[in-house]
Amino acid sequence: MSRFDHAAYVSLTMEFRCNLRCVHCMIEGTMDRLAPESDGHFEAVLAHNARERCWTGLILTGSEITLRRDLPDLARRARASGFSHVRIQTHGMHLGQPSYCRRLVEAGIDEFFVSIAGSDAASHDGLTLVPGSFERALRGLETLDGMEGVATLTNTVVTERSYRLLPGIVARLAHLRRLAQMEFWLYFPMAEEDEKGMIARHTEVLPYLREAVLAARALGRAVEVKNFPHCLLGDLGDALVNAQPELHIDPRFWSEFERNGFYQCVHRDACGSRDCLGLNTAYIRKFGTEAEALRPLPITPPSRSTTP
Repeated sequence: MSRFDHAAYVSLTMEFRCNLRCVHCMIEGTMDRLAPESDGHFEAVLAHNARERCWTGLILTGSEITLRRDLPDLARRARASGFSHVRIQTHGMHLGQPSYCRRLVEAGIDEFFVSIAGSDAASHDGLTLVPGSFERALRGLETLDGMEGVATLTNTVVTERSYRLLPGIVARLAHLRRLAQMEFWLYFPMAEEDEKGMIARHTEVLPYLREAVLAARALGRAVEVKNFPHCLLGDLGDALVNAQPELHIDPRFWSEFERNGFYQCVHRDACGSRDCLGLNTAYIRKFGTEAEALRPLPITPPSRSTTP
């Protein structure tokens, strides 16, 4: 099950530059057009939360948030306004400098959500297209592992090139004591076609995904799986968590996102799942509707009160 309550967090997109060239990047065609949230909007969110106490955690994200030199200052301002937790979502390369990790922690960042693309330097760097990116991210996770009051999370985008690596990723990170949660996000292209050939067939992903989920749980870690058919997970269905924190982002992002065409499934009307995103348009155009592989989950009738 999840360790973190998504409803308790708000996410602000504060940067749209990145110094990796990940082959699975979903927003590479929009980064030069989208604008980060303004300092005024940042302050408005802090002020709103100080009054209303809507959230306990703030997530600072973007294409790569550590490219902002004022990141420690953003964290300090968030903590001063009453946020109990500040998280950053990052590729982790800059965390390879221990002094930088310490600066961020001292500024109030206590949660680090780090993208890990592969199970070793060759596979990870082959997907980020930046040599040394794996070693730097791993060094950062290991540095954070020695700091009190810090929790780390990892995210892996599951593609045709990475799904076989999932069990190896769990094994490679098994030594990290503060790694609280691992997430596996099935790739989608923000388009109607899989032009880069990155979508993997769900039934081929499944055995590797199951092995990774079970291995991570055996290590005491929470696991979240995103954008995968609920029914295929079987007894691991509770790992599917498509919920997300409230996201503040340039509104133009959503017109691109809607091109995905989620919630397509031939069994949708007969299925009891409330978490499944079904299939997206690019997946169906590549592999079809998967009508034989997918099965509707039972519809649970609403509970009836026994109170007179």
